[in-house]
Amino acid sequence: MIYTLELENREIFPFLKKIIIFCALFGFLFAPAKEIHPYHVGSVEINYNTASKTFEISAKFFLDDLETVLNKKYGKNIHFSDEKYKSEINTELKNYFADYFKLKNNNKFLIVNYVGYEEDKESVLIYLESEATETPKKVETAVSLLYDLYNDQMNLVHIIVNGDRKSAKLNYPDRYLYQIF
Repeated sequence: MIYTLELENREIFPFLKKIIIFCALFGFLFAPAKEIHPYHVGSVEINYNTASKTFEISAKFFLDDLETVLNKKYGKNIHFSDEKYKSEINTELKNYFADYFKLKNNNKFLIVNYVGYEEDKESVLIYLESEATETPKKVETAVSLLYDLYNDQMNLVHIIVNGDRKSAKLNYPDRYLYQIF
């Protein structure tokens, strides 16, 4: 009888291994998209244009992350890929960036205007422009974009003045950055 139990165990374990491997592969193949890009990274470039004397700002985020944060914050169900939501998306992006992006030049807060956005496959590019301002000596920014969605969000911030590029990485909850030019 003991011999029979050992034989049964030898037959059961290979079968259990196959089931575990199958479940793991099946789970990986059909995991939601959020599990496929586990990194929560965005980038913001703040470029001083000497001709217009304004800061031109572009921000890039994963489309699904931005869609999720806007839907969560404003309690709606918009989709970037659907043309019928374009006007609503513009309004929500304008309001979201007004809340989570601030810019100072030489110790003076600047008015930052929303310009628009465009989709780029799996990401969204958002464009902003500041009011006209004097040549920067000290640029300060507060960037907390997507911090209300992910506590591991990382925002790469690049500030460019007269071709001098200074970059920093802001990890949640860090949101303040200043650079001297």
